[in-house]
This record gives sequence, C-alpha cells and structure tokens, in this order.
Amino acid sequence: MQSVLDQSLRRVREKRAARVKSLHLVMGEISELNHASLLEYWHRLAKGTPAEGAQLHFRLAVAEVQCMACFRKYHPANGIIHCPYCGSFGAKILSGEEFRVEEIELEYD
Repeated sequence: MQSVLDQSLRRVREKRAARVKSLHLVMGEISELNHASLLEYWHRLAKGTPAEGAQLHFRLAVAEVQCMACFRKYHPANGIIHCPYCGSFGAKILSGEEFRVEEIELEYD
C-alpha cells in the first residue's frame, strides 16, 4: 500500500491536483491480500496527505493457470491448483496473483 500511496501522491504533484478522490485497484482472486487489512493500512498511511479520505475500489482479476503436465489452461476452483483434466498439482500461474493500480481519480480546487 505504500507504493500505491507513493504513486497517488506523485500523480497529485504531476497534475497539480488538490487531492486523490478515489483509487481503482486490481487484485487477483488467488492473491494472499486481504481487503480489510488493505483498507486499514491505507487509512493509516494516507492520514495527513492529499490521499486522506480517498475511496478505494477493488476489481477482482480472475485466476488462470496452466497445467505443467498436460499444458491445458483452467480456472483453479476455490483457489486450489489441481488440474481438472489430468489431476496434476503442478501448474504455472498465468493470472490471479496481481495487485496494481488501475486508475487514480483526482480532485482539483
């Protein structure tokens, strides 16, 4: 969240904005991040900055993995990486672990 705040404050300076209105974040469905913890940490970090009071909006990125035995792609059911085609547990994660800023909305005075 510190890098999200840094990116937001840099955008405020670059665009000569008054404050951050909202942030749109992408979070992978099999990432180990927790919404509540992220929100709590954000509020502590942003306090006293132009990002204080900004609303956070999360978009879930669907997970996709590729089996390393049969090479078929699939969606891991309940976050469990177990190939429904061949039964293998070995897979390459193609998406679903990411966490990134998608959009920063600013306010101007």
